[in-house]
Amino acid sequence: MPAKIRLQRHGKKGYAFYHIVIADGRAPRDGKFIEKIGTYNPNTNPASIELSFDKALQWLKNGAQPTETARAILSYKGVLMKLHLDKGVAKGALTADQADVRLAKWLEDKTSKIEGKRSNLKNNQIDAEKKRKADEVAKNAARAAAIAAKNTPEPEAPAEEAAEEPLAVVEETATETAPAVEEAPVAEPVAEAPVVEEAPVAEEAPAAEPVAEAPVVEETPTADETVAEPVAETPAVEEAPAAEGEAPAAEEAATEE
Repeated sequence: MPAKIRLQRHGKKGYAFYHIVIADGRAPRDGKFIEKIGTYNPNTNPASIELSFDKALQWLKNGAQPTETARAILSYKGVLMKLHLDKGVAKGALTADQADVRLAKWLEDKTSKIEGKRSNLKNNQIDAEKKRKADEVAKNAARAAAIAAKNTPEPEAPAEEAAEEPLAVVEETATETAPAVEEAPVAEPVAEAPVVEEAPVAEEAPAAEPVAEAPVVEETPTADETVAEPVAETPAVEEAPAAEGEAPAAEEAATEE
């Protein structure tokens, strides 16, 4: 079983960092190891990696197989690039000096990228801090202005305006109440006492009893009708004396009734 380049976990819960070790493939992850060649801390941005470049390269040449994470770390540090160039030198594709120049250029570009990332992160952090402070200052100013406005008493109105306002109120009330005074005559229907004076009509209710004797009144029109019948008889004008003599008798009969 070939040796492996792997990570060995250390650190507390929630804050782990790793040792880069050379261990037997049959050994457990956190068990015995052959040699420690570096450390890896993923809790920083970018990740902090310390690696023995020459030892890692030698173990790769001796046939050690890195795990996926270990391979990414070795590629990040340029160990795999150096191994590739050394194979080209061994095949005669390029000289050792050319390989060193290419490796130096690659490491320079990689270092510039890492430094650029760090500077960007730092600038972003500084900008975020400035923005936070500016927002805090603005909030404090707004809070202070609100407190000052709350504690500042309201300005009193001038005496003239204060005197004019009651007059205006009185005028408004007078104008509002004036129609009510003018409309007072409308209440005169209440003074229509004649409606109350009609109470005697209730007292005259007994007079309605003769009305119940309507048959007597109805008989008089019949008498009139009988009197009217002789009047209609114009030929009997000559017998007027006899009619006059009968008239007292009819009146006496009426009085006796």
